[in-house]
Amino acid sequence: MPPTHYWIEGVHEPSPTPADFLCEDPGGGWETGAYERGTHETIARHLTEDAACAHLWQLLN
Repeated sequence: MPPTHYWIEGVHEPSPTPADFLCEDPGGGWETGAYERGTHETIARHLTEDAACAHLWQLLN
């Protein structure tokens, strides 16, 4: 899995920022989402970090 395919806020933030990527954001609860064409879209909200990580892993595979 190329490291530019995902972004985990505060943990794994590729530089330079890729144009499109999947992300996990702990801000105000756990979210998984996609950043495409300059727009962030939330795919799902999760109650726990474990649930968000599992969902991000599923999206990446």
